[in-house]
Amino acid sequence: MPDSITSSAQKQRIRQACLADRPFVTPRQNRQLIARLAVLLQSIKPNIVAAVWPLPEEVDLRPLCKQLARAGYQVALPHTPPKGQPLIFRCWTETTRMRRGRFGTSFPTGRRCKPDVILVPLVAFDRAGGRLGYGGGYYDRTLPLYPQARLIGYGLSQQEQAHIPMDEHDQPLPMIVTDSEIIQTASMKDMF
Repeated sequence: MPDSITSSAQKQRIRQACLADRPFVTPRQNRQLIARLAVLLQSIKPNIVAAVWPLPEEVDLRPLCKQLARAGYQVALPHTPPKGQPLIFRCWTETTRMRRGRFGTSFPTGRRCKPDVILVPLVAFDRAGGRLGYGGGYYDRTLPLYPQARLIGYGLSQQEQAHIPMDEHDQPLPMIVTDSEIIQTASMKDMF
């Protein structure tokens, strides 16, 4: 038990430092990251891609969502339920109405759907596939419900850390896309 407490405290310190020091996302970085994600997704050819509608300080995937929808892919966006529950993915199109959700998020009013690729936003990450979000545990509860989905983390290269502590419930990401590279993490290399 003490290891878990220590790990949680370490994660919280890293998260707070990264959020306090969060880099401003330039339009160029946003375009570069979206271009890398688009190329990767074209090679995977998923049916349903779960993305995220951004908060003001985050990477903006809305152009990617529109690009995917126009290319014939189904896009899903998460609806953040009350604390302790997993995310609910809802189908989105360019004409879908959006509603205000928890924590300043927006979500579509469309039907529920089951993504086969989930793009996971990152506050911090490491090359082993360790990741940190905002600390609500939503992705920790959600990802195990989609064992067949391909998980792809995304963020800016400046968000990379030397090491992210991992607990038993943490699911490492096999791939992380940044504005400067596509990283096949140690967890992906262990899969083959």
